[in-house]
Amino acid sequence: MQPELFQEGLQIVGQSAGIRRVIEVIEKAARGRWPVLILGETGTGKELVARAIHRASGGGPFVVIDCSALVGPLAESELFGHVKGAFTGAIASKPGLFALAHGGTAFLDEVGELPLEIQAKLLRVLQEKEFRPVGSTSPRKSDFRIVAATNRDLAAEVEKGTFRRDLYYRLNVIRIRLAPLRERKEDIPLLVDHFLRRYGRGHRLTREALEALLAYDWPGNVRELENCIQQLVALHSGPLIHVEHLPSPIQNFLASRRPRTVAAAAAIGSTRGQGHLARSPGAPGPPPTLAELEKQAILQALEYTKGDRAEAAALLGIGRTTLYRKLKEYRCEQLELFDSSRPPER
Repeated sequence: MQPELFQEGLQIVGQSAGIRRVIEVIEKAARGRWPVLILGETGTGKELVARAIHRASGGGPFVVIDCSALVGPLAESELFGHVKGAFTGAIASKPGLFALAHGGTAFLDEVGELPLEIQAKLLRVLQEKEFRPVGSTSPRKSDFRIVAATNRDLAAEVEKGTFRRDLYYRLNVIRIRLAPLRERKEDIPLLVDHFLRRYGRGHRLTREALEALLAYDWPGNVRELENCIQQLVALHSGPLIHVEHLPSPIQNFLASRRPRTVAAAAAIGSTRGQGHLARSPGAPGPPPTLAELEKQAILQALEYTKGDRAEAAALLGIGRTTLYRKLKEYRCEQLELFDSSRPPER
């Protein structure tokens, strides 16, 4: 199986077990017109999956219905349309979104945001495939497929009484769960390559920069990663992108890890009896400078990793390029001793 699917420019990028399962369900769902419920955090690609199902099942119109915007008196008009004179300002008849979806797919984005009164009307549409425009006395027919998506736990919403149980069962015929990016980090290198090909001009990441992206938890998921690559390409001519070029959320994440890893390296050195640069408890004199502490932590990390610079850099929460620069800056006489890993990318 190719790591990048789907046809006509809709690419679901990844090779993790979760992505492979998603692709299998998409292929099965495309064989019929059963309702599909897509679950996942914001930014995981729910609309991309919905469009892939739509294209694979034969096409037609694809109508996006933003359920979070369906509030107030005009919500029914948006969904079902209205006839001329139905209310003040209705100077002409207007088809609703369900009418526009005839022969294709109605994508209910963030369906968990629907008000209860709209949920009841939606249920009838799904059951009967008919609706009544606002101000009309006769029903209209529309044959369309429903694909719904939400970042909420709809089963929990049902128990709380904020989502109709009968509507939940009507939507939850085929279910697809999209894992957050932090649960499928093996897909990050493929996604990075994909976005660099789309937005870059020969840009590529150093190994240390990619390792930083792999360490980050991506609360905004694939959408955040795409935005990150766009920023890097827009702000840096390249071709190499280094750790120090990464956006501030990732820099803050790396900085938050650094105090813990430096402390861990110091603790490791003292417990192994190798902290030869550490001050003995109760020793008189001024406290060491930050530079001395940093140098001490670097040397102890290298001793602990037996000279493996990549492992030592990971332990300290810094890139290998930074580690080399610090070694040169501090003129460490151990520099020649710790040379077991290959030179970093330049």
